[in-house]
Amino acid sequence: MKPVNHTQPVTVIRGRVLLGSRVVENSVVAVAGTAIIYAGSETGLPDSLAAAGIAASDVTTLVLAPGQLVAPGLVDVHNHGGYGVDFLSADAVAARSALHRMHAAGTTTVLASLVTASPADLFAGLDMFAGLAETGDVAGIHLEGPFLSAARCGAQDPRWLRSPDADFAEQLITAARGHLRTMTYAPDLPGAPELVDLLIAHSVIPSLGHTAASADDAGASLKRAAFGLASRHGAVAGRRAAVPTVTHLFNGMDPLHHRSPGAVAAALRAARAGTAIVELIADNTHLDPYLVASMFELLGADNIVLVTDAMAAAGLSDGQYRLGPAEVSVSDGVARLQSGALAGGTASMLDLVRNAMAAGVPMEDALHSATTVPARILGMSGRIGTLAAGASADLLLLDANLRLSRVLRRGVWISEG
Repeated sequence: MKPVNHTQPVTVIRGRVLLGSRVVENSVVAVAGTAIIYAGSETGLPDSLAAAGIAASDVTTLVLAPGQLVAPGLVDVHNHGGYGVDFLSADAVAARSALHRMHAAGTTTVLASLVTASPADLFAGLDMFAGLAETGDVAGIHLEGPFLSAARCGAQDPRWLRSPDADFAEQLITAARGHLRTMTYAPDLPGAPELVDLLIAHSVIPSLGHTAASADDAGASLKRAAFGLASRHGAVAGRRAAVPTVTHLFNGMDPLHHRSPGAVAAALRAARAGTAIVELIADNTHLDPYLVASMFELLGADNIVLVTDAMAAAGLSDGQYRLGPAEVSVSDGVARLQSGALAGGTASMLDLVRNAMAAGVPMEDALHSATTVPARILGMSGRIGTLAAGASADLLLLDANLRLSRVLRRGVWISEG
């Protein structure tokens, strides 16, 4: 353990702790400043504190109530807004306000997603969220488009869809100032292979989605992306190599059919092989709970990332909202365009974890896909989404029903207010 600055308060939390993939009784998490300095058994804590020069009198101890659990802060890699704020059309003040409420609701790390829109709106959104990434409010940016299939555009505005264009893609990447982390693309469009190569060259994860591709074309594209990522960004210090992702599996692509398997079949094969990670929106609207449980059983939690695909209505009641350029009506918590197409989600990450558990997914697996896996997608394994020495002090105190009690983000207890 590195020496601790003694001007920083040290807090020790005792009780049930999610350590790696196991819930361990009689464990502790010690936090100093913005970092975790120890996580493990109670018996190992005294020596660890002594090695850091921390006296017992300098420590504040919080003992959990029976049934409570310490879990890592959740990580959402597909989020378009919430609490009345649409990320694409918001200013920085409004975006920060929404992000603070997301953090207070347990999602301590957010990747800001921007839907397909006019070039002017995309460049403005990229510039603003690059600034918010530089201040640590977001972990970076996800572009959902504009290189998507009109046949499977969903809530994406078809006016601004286009085939991959290397020059325009370069402009988008440049506008993000190094903070573009993922981009959704359709492999059935001309120029898609070159786009995949360009994204990888700029350390952007390709995310297959909003596509009418055949199984062969989708499979070939995922293989190209996986090979390129492994070649350029291979495994480091025993960690898995980066892999492509699949944007909200089953949604925005042709349904799986036994004579025309489409992109879904290719995504399943790649995820089962560990060469892709599939997004699941486990909100009981985008996917049936039975299917969510089936995916965890067939693919394993390490190849699944839970995402909200949240839009401005997330955290609020039914009504009229926006998703980029589109008007959205929310009724009974379901967001739709006037055409009837689903238009993002309204659930929180913690909702998704509880929904997955209610469907039969073990708690440890659901939390793994909401913490460890998205951290790996962001290239931040060991820094977020885990309770381990050296990681960011992002953690949740949950009751026996996984209801939120308190949130610590970057070493500060936060509330929604």
